[in-house]
Amino acid sequence: MTTRAGQCPFHGNAEMNAETTHLTANPVRGNGGEVPTPGSQDAAGYPVADWVDVAALATDPYPTYARLRAESPVAWVPQLNKFLVTNYAGCHTVEQDQEIFSANVSGATMTRAIGAQPMLRKDDPEHSLDRMPVNPVLRPKSIKEVWGPVFERNAETYLQNVAELGPEEADLNRDYAAPVASQNLIDLLGLKDVSVEQVRRWSHAFIAGMGNVLNDQSIWDRCDAATAEADRLLEELIPYYRQNPDASMLSAFANSGLPTSNVAANVKLTISGGMNEPQHMVTNMVWALSNHTGQREQVLVDPALWASVFDEAVRWQSPIGMYPRETTRETVLEGVHIPAGAGIGVVVASANHDAAHFGASAAEFDIHRPKRPHLAFGSGVHLCAGHWAAKTSIGQIAVPMAYKRFPGLRLDERRNERWDGWVFRGLTSLPVTWN
Repeated sequence: MTTRAGQCPFHGNAEMNAETTHLTANPVRGNGGEVPTPGSQDAAGYPVADWVDVAALATDPYPTYARLRAESPVAWVPQLNKFLVTNYAGCHTVEQDQEIFSANVSGATMTRAIGAQPMLRKDDPEHSLDRMPVNPVLRPKSIKEVWGPVFERNAETYLQNVAELGPEEADLNRDYAAPVASQNLIDLLGLKDVSVEQVRRWSHAFIAGMGNVLNDQSIWDRCDAATAEADRLLEELIPYYRQNPDASMLSAFANSGLPTSNVAANVKLTISGGMNEPQHMVTNMVWALSNHTGQREQVLVDPALWASVFDEAVRWQSPIGMYPRETTRETVLEGVHIPAGAGIGVVVASANHDAAHFGASAAEFDIHRPKRPHLAFGSGVHLCAGHWAAKTSIGQIAVPMAYKRFPGLRLDERRNERWDGWVFRGLTSLPVTWN
């Protein structure tokens, strides 16, 4: 199969642009709108999955992931201008080898979205230098003792808002998950004089930009506006925290000796992921338990199971679906020869459904699943720095408190839920009711 240019992108003088390549939203199709036969390969031996429908990925990516894992778990996808890696073994290999699979990708949408290169688009030692200052803030002991009471206060505040709306009107994403994740982030970062809605807007703009593989200019305009606002605030707060240090992440960054540009980039990175993933985990957990009522009853009887609910939900419906890498030299991954300079999409949401790693029930939600490592928070040197904060603030506080406050909390089947995305994926609306 060929690309739209009529040849493999690595033949002759053809060059592959990275994440920001402008791609059509309409996937390549065969005659009559039928998907071509799968598993084709070009002359150089790269499996080509030209049947991948980008619009279908945004609606529900898991059928596409299952087909890719079965037919070509490492495949060139011309619509995305990159190789997608969709099985667990391949994604894990990429995560463990930053010398070949670099996080410092050409034209990264993440760098474009926040206006600078953050730690997640760096390899060691530069990555570890950026990350080191906030490690003490995000360790389990600090999260439990310093931030746990803050997270509980925030959860109680927004649960009261949900109660005032009542079981006929409440939307768990709009009225609880998003504002509580935003307020937790404001406190943990140490942002001042900003509203929950403002930080939420920034986060959504950055996340949209990071997932903007179709190069939509209106999305870049939103990112640029959010970056300008955040940068103006940081111009005031970084000097403030150098004179008035506290336990916040921004204080740790400001007093680390890192250049101001590095501090600003990593704060904006935290604003994106530090709200997006916790927000979606609130709704993902409630959605999963509402659709598996037997498991819901078990955890309500035995609160020790909440940790398993969080871990299984983040594996089953991973908020971060895919992130990029770039090959620094020619290599072989899962039997596929990949050229130097190739864009790689590490599809961890697919890897987390791989039956070869998780067993035949990998596509099912099961809080009693035998423990196996998953990739929802990444792995290796880029393991998410905030994973303990997410597990505590959401898995141990926000969701258990919601069930305690609202007996019988469940989906409201009279109103429609709404999912969106695949690079980042979550519920954008989750109407709920209770007894």
